[in-house]
Amino acid sequence: MIQWTILLAAETAAKEGGLFDFDATLPIMALQFIILAVVLNAIFYKPLGKAIDDRNEYVRTSELSAKERLSKAETLARQYEQELAQSRKKAQEIIAQAQAEAQKTAADQIAEAQRESQAQREQAQREIEQQKQEAMSSLEQQVDALSRQILEKLVGTNLVNS
Repeated sequence: MIQWTILLAAETAAKEGGLFDFDATLPIMALQFIILAVVLNAIFYKPLGKAIDDRNEYVRTSELSAKERLSKAETLARQYEQELAQSRKKAQEIIAQAQAEAQKTAADQIAEAQRESQAQREQAQREIEQQKQEAMSSLEQQVDALSRQILEKLVGTNLVNS
């Protein structure tokens, strides 16, 4: 079949003057090519180009939004880290302040307890001293009374009173 086509083309070329004959077929072929190009452009290339452009635009916008989200996330992360550091610092300050207050309270309570114990000790010493004075005065009276009685028995009652 291919041989018949080649023979037919050779016969036609021989009759009409050669391989490149510029008769009405050349403009028709050019017109067919232009029509084919226009049809292919309208049916295939424009929709395909539009789909490719839409996809490129989608990828570009997705990439930009992803970069924006990433930068926002990094900003938020830095902000949260700063807030966390400030919170930790405040917590440490509060803990240090509470410890200082606790130590001060403990020192105040110890000092108060020492003052109370000192006051109780001084009160006890005063009471002991007072009891000692009372005992001494009672003993002096008893010694005086006993001395008088001894003297009265030894010397007599008349000489002791004089």
